[in-house]
Amino acid sequence: MRDKEVHGFGHHNWRSWLPLSIFVISCMAAFAYSRFIDPSLLVNVQNYLQKSTSASMIFEKKSPHNYSQKSISAPETKNKIHGTQLNCLPGNSKLTCPGNESPSELGHFENQERPSKPQPTCPDFFRWIHEDLSPWRETGVTLDMVKKAKEKAAFRLVIVNGKAYVETYSKSRYNRDIYTQWGIVQLLRRYPGEMPDLDLMFHMRDRPIIKKNLYPQPGDKAPPPLFGYDGNDATFDIVFPDWSFWGWPNTGVKPWEGLLKDLKKANGRSRWADRDEHAYWKGSIMSADRMDLVKCNDSDKEDWNARIYVVDWGQESKQGFKGASFANQCRHRYKIYMEGIGWSASEKYILACDSVTLRVSPRYYTFFSRGLMPLQHYWPIRGNDKCRSIKYAVEWGNHRKDEAQSMGKAAGKFVQEEMKMENVYDYMFHLLNGYAKLLKYKPVVPAKAVRLCLESMACPTAGLKKKYLMDSMIKGPSDSPPCSMPPHDPQTLRSILETKRNTTKLVEAWEKQYWETQKKHT
Repeated sequence: MRDKEVHGFGHHNWRSWLPLSIFVISCMAAFAYSRFIDPSLLVNVQNYLQKSTSASMIFEKKSPHNYSQKSISAPETKNKIHGTQLNCLPGNSKLTCPGNESPSELGHFENQERPSKPQPTCPDFFRWIHEDLSPWRETGVTLDMVKKAKEKAAFRLVIVNGKAYVETYSKSRYNRDIYTQWGIVQLLRRYPGEMPDLDLMFHMRDRPIIKKNLYPQPGDKAPPPLFGYDGNDATFDIVFPDWSFWGWPNTGVKPWEGLLKDLKKANGRSRWADRDEHAYWKGSIMSADRMDLVKCNDSDKEDWNARIYVVDWGQESKQGFKGASFANQCRHRYKIYMEGIGWSASEKYILACDSVTLRVSPRYYTFFSRGLMPLQHYWPIRGNDKCRSIKYAVEWGNHRKDEAQSMGKAAGKFVQEEMKMENVYDYMFHLLNGYAKLLKYKPVVPAKAVRLCLESMACPTAGLKKKYLMDSMIKGPSDSPPCSMPPHDPQTLRSILETKRNTTKLVEAWEKQYWETQKKHT
């Protein structure tokens, strides 16, 4: 035990405060006994878990849907996919959408009655929806604001009377537009009759682009509202689930619901203690930070406890993406999350492996990542000294296997339970409903917009692209209402952020102590 203390692994048993419910309060007590860490690093945020009883007004509207009613039965047609009738006949050369009563649009349960279910509670990270929409809480969203966002947008989405229309301004890489819009169509089928009319602009870049130092511009009351896949503290972008939840055929990544099951099975094939004891990363080199990460690979000069592999997507495609399967990568105790040009869609796959996620100083957040807590769901890695930071994290985990394994399991549980596809749709539901309530005008369908439906999107496709669309198509309306939104509580959000900052500082202090001790012994 004495030897472990000298090397920095025996002086802080934080497993007792690992559960989030006692995370903040208990960690203060644990480190009060530490001989190495300054207790002033920690901040008392006992109000972190305190729930406000007042909800934001923009989420108060009651759902009109009756969750015990019988659904509309589908008439017979010649095409049937996943229990849903699609008109993909050769005669439908224009790929038009069916009429108002189309079961393919509404979804259905054949001759079944939906059971009445209680309203579940949304995951805690849903509370960030209030914050993302806060720039327009006082002013609302005007048509001029939406039009001003057009110069940055890839497409405009309009929903009128429960039908979706899109006006395209530019095509995206990796079919991001198709799978994002497919997700919208599935949402309308999941909650038929419950989506309000709305009008929004959407961009599909890797980074958020509505910068706070540039907006609002002179004469504007608020910044232009623009939806995208990630955000940061310096931008106003409204964060939306990324396209890969419905499939990513360019890289062979399955739709999320099916892949999540594969990842769960993969976790069951190997015990954490039996996995490779090094930190693992595999991906494409598309940024200076990732180029820097490659330097942490094993070499004749130094073993940083990292095994880094660069992906050639062209070669992977020829081999059927077998070498890039995320389910096949759940064989390592530690997995590194490293952003690319912006956020990376790989984060959810890494977290799902029950491995300890080593998160390298992320600059961007996604709709779910703000629900992750350091030392609860991941280990923070310093971006300005990656290799030494990774080496210390692996040494720490290999000396304290129970605590490391618990961290990995907490991350896996977060992904399996809080990020299941039902919650992805519910996040979209609440975000779009909240946004629609801010509109100061009645949306109308643009003259150049085209209708989105199952037929117009799925019928023209083929191969893996079509398979992923079909695999991610829901089978009918939800048999339970959307989850109940957490209230808007700015104090809680500030406490969460403060806890994250101080916990990250704490890990940096541990690491500093470790390297100082190592230096004395060399």
